[in-house]
Amino acid sequence: DLQLYPDPCCLALRRAAAEYYGLEPDQVMAGNGSDENLFFALRAFCDEDHPLARPDVTYGCYGVWCDLMHIPQQIIPLEKDLTLDPARYHGLGVTIVIANPNAPTGLALPAAAIGEIAAANPNNVVIVDEAYVDFGAESCVPLIREHENLLVVQTFSKSRQMAGARLGFALGSPELIADLERVRNSLNPYNVNQMTQA
Repeated sequence: DLQLYPDPCCLALRRAAAEYYGLEPDQVMAGNGSDENLFFALRAFCDEDHPLARPDVTYGCYGVWCDLMHIPQQIIPLEKDLTLDPARYHGLGVTIVIANPNAPTGLALPAAAIGEIAAANPNNVVIVDEAYVDFGAESCVPLIREHENLLVVQTFSKSRQMAGARLGFALGSPELIADLERVRNSLNPYNVNQMTQA
């Protein structure tokens, strides 16, 4: 079957992921690792007039992608003990990305604190990068039902030990996923190969 293009909608994979996460298929987008999904999210929800807020010590690609796409950054300092103060993210009025647990500090916020950040920024997307969530944090996936502006990104690269497969998921409201799908379809509609989908 490798003579054929993979299913660009990743429908069987999205159905399986939706069942696993307790969501509907239209709340799931498959990507070539979580990096691609995060890039698509910044492309969809930020631009030169819509900044990204992020911690000053975090995953390095956020800043790289902002520079690439000319997205202004609102960099928020960590506390002296390297924790992230959720109150600093309340009412920012911009797209927010938080790695939870943070990389490279390994420190995590409780899911309730992320929910409060989403509630305090109702008109802006709050992206939670859960690449390391299985190593000691509470997933925010259940909060998707309460906060339509919350986008959770997970990967198969870390705890699932499948970095070579290049598979990640973006999870959120159907509206957020539809926005991401428009970006994906315009850039890379065959982004998850057949073997990885299987």
